[in-house]
Amino acid sequence: MSEANQPDRIFNVLFLCTGNSARSILAESILSREGAGRFRAFSAGSQPKGEVNPLALKVLKSFDCPADGFRSKSWEEFAVPGAPALDFVFTVCDNAAGETCPVWPGQPMTAHWGIEDPAAAEGSDIQKEAAFVTAFRHLKNRICAFAALPVASLDKSSLRAKLAEIGQSDGASSPRNSAA
Repeated sequence: MSEANQPDRIFNVLFLCTGNSARSILAESILSREGAGRFRAFSAGSQPKGEVNPLALKVLKSFDCPADGFRSKSWEEFAVPGAPALDFVFTVCDNAAGETCPVWPGQPMTAHWGIEDPAAAEGSDIQKEAAFVTAFRHLKNRICAFAALPVASLDKSSLRAKLAEIGQSDGASSPRNSAA
């Protein structure tokens, strides 16, 4: 983050999950809205499902977040020449956090912000949608806390600690929440 001290700089943020169909899509959309002008959000998966979960899009629309143009894609798209230089990479599922990630251009700061998978919810359609709303709310709280950080003025150590703290907030799916 050599340009981190530029106050008007736009930071590139990648949200990772295994399937890139639900949590990472929710996070990308939320940051696109909440961090507009300060952050550019992306999402990807280690084993993309190839389609976005319709409940994720329904919940995004219900909260007036962007819901168009999303696609389930591989994280490899962000590890090739010409890919955006990443400043932050956040894993939002425990499986992706345990996988060996590609080498990211830009040497981004990373953190694990795992939450339960809403796509794994069972029960009625209302119960399944409720799981997506819960995931949305947990992600929104974390993303708003992140977007409020004075990223350009924090040193790496302080920023790393803040990112880990955000990952341990309400809704954390695993005790492994740590910045790397």
